[in-house]
Amino acid sequence: MSPVTKTVFVGLLAAFATAGAQSPSTEQELAETIIKKAMAENQAIRILERIVSVGPRLSGSPQTAAAVELTRQMMVDLGFEDVHLEPVKVPRWVRGPVEKALIVNSHTLGTVPLAITALGGSGATPEGGLTAEVVEVRSIEEARNLGDQLRGKITFFNRPMNPTELETFRAYGGAVDQRVRGPAVAAQAGAVAALVRSITTRHDNVPHTGVTIFRKGERVIPAAAVSLQGADLLHQVLSAEGTVRVHLELACSTLTDVPSANVVAQITGRERPGEIVLLGAHLDSWDVGQGAHDDGAGCAHVIEALRLLKELGLRPRRTIRGVLFMNEENGSRGARAYPKAPQRRGEVHVAAIESDRGGFAPRGFTVSADSSTVSAFRRWAAAFRALGADRFTRGGGGADISPLRRDGTLTLGLNVECARYFDVHHSSNDVLEAVNGRELEMGAAAMAIMAYLLAEEGVPR
Repeated sequence: MSPVTKTVFVGLLAAFATAGAQSPSTEQELAETIIKKAMAENQAIRILERIVSVGPRLSGSPQTAAAVELTRQMMVDLGFEDVHLEPVKVPRWVRGPVEKALIVNSHTLGTVPLAITALGGSGATPEGGLTAEVVEVRSIEEARNLGDQLRGKITFFNRPMNPTELETFRAYGGAVDQRVRGPAVAAQAGAVAALVRSITTRHDNVPHTGVTIFRKGERVIPAAAVSLQGADLLHQVLSAEGTVRVHLELACSTLTDVPSANVVAQITGRERPGEIVLLGAHLDSWDVGQGAHDDGAGCAHVIEALRLLKELGLRPRRTIRGVLFMNEENGSRGARAYPKAPQRRGEVHVAAIESDRGGFAPRGFTVSADSSTVSAFRRWAAAFRALGADRFTRGGGGADISPLRRDGTLTLGLNVECARYFDVHHSSNDVLEAVNGRELEMGAAAMAIMAYLLAEEGVPR
């Protein structure tokens, strides 16, 4: 047994003895104990069922307020410590009752509908909608170069995710800029609206929403995502006919900010309570589907990991804290508020672990550290091997814990099998039925094991 492992298990012996439980004698036995309880009880999917029962959870909505109270009470009922809410003001964008797009009077097809959904932050069309010629581009740079040629037109951003990129999050990163800033760039050139190819790997007729950002002082225009089938159809008609007109109707609006909260609970450390290992996920979701994978699954991971450790009687040296962040999808205000909250006085965050890649089978962790520290984490790989979660690679932890990373905290991200995530991401496909309960539970077990090792031993070196 390595010196690191030996030190960890001295702590484990003490913790289990305090709880009156049988003590594990190796790192693998700790993992086996957690995994056995997790898989036998399979509570993560029950937790997720309760979270999604309130409906989609867009920041500022009544459903999100219900989710805040539901998860707070759930944590109280599970016996977690210092359960509380940390207030944060969040934006309130409303989709509205009308989302409609038509290819109008095509020479070959006539008038045909396109499946669309408004992008978060979009403006509304005039009452009755607008009709304009479409200009197709593949990038923000191309839109900028066209300049005045976009004036009075609908700009159609049509760059797909790279199908040769096996890491789908990398493929997403290579395409998402056209959704986030494309409409604003089109607006600067005088476009009257923007359509964006859905950022997804699933070729169906379901559009995928997401945030689009208009900065202060920029002109806000209507902006919508179009399904992959719709995007391909529009491209084909443009290629065949040259000139195509689309009619667009959106009824979305931006209201005044409303109060909300991050939901916080913990298992207080037995020796160093002011040193924190944070488990994080975001409670808000988009207002299509149920937000089951994004990020109800992450919230279930956090709550279930704490439950497993508490019921096993594992109280490590340092505090393990769960935080369900608010407003990751369209503002990250919960993430920015957390480090500034008055409760942070005197606290030191040793590490933070985020789950925001869905409830698929765990594969390991990304670690925001140099190669030597990543190699040190690999000494713990045996604890995760039974779950198939023993890969440690360099990478960021996630959006909600990134402010902690900028403050010097080591961050980790739960890495999961990623091939199917963008099939459901930000769409009506993201429902409870898309989540496999066993895979979800395995992710929670991996989070629990990692949190305990970090809270007991600290960051491996």
